[in-house]
Amino acid sequence: MKTMAEVRTLKVGKYIIVDDEPCKILNITTSKPGKHGEAKARIDAMGLFDNQKRSIVHPVKHKVGVPMIDKRTAQVLSIAGSTAQLMDMATYETFELPLPEDMTLEPGKEIQYMEALGRRKITRA
Repeated sequence: MKTMAEVRTLKVGKYIIVDDEPCKILNITTSKPGKHGEAKARIDAMGLFDNQKRSIVHPVKHKVGVPMIDKRTAQVLSIAGSTAQLMDMATYETFELPLPEDMTLEPGKEIQYMEALGRRKITRA
């Protein structure tokens, strides 16, 4: 799910959709309006799922997509190779997610994950 917001209302640390990828805003710079135009904003953002840096330039009155980020908790049921089987603590839904390289998980522990635009990622152990 997503909502729409004007570029001028966005802030560093919030989220935006760039090339159908939910991204976290790293930097926003605005230029003054030109003789025949309006002010423009350059937004530098980092992809939440692929960690790629992206930049876009839009007029400040332009509307852009803002993803609905859902942060939830889950319990680790089992670990098989580089995949963890998880159970959502609110809905009891079970699903599998790849393990992040820098995290060590144990069965029975609770973790946090995020869901955005139908995709999921483990964020904190």
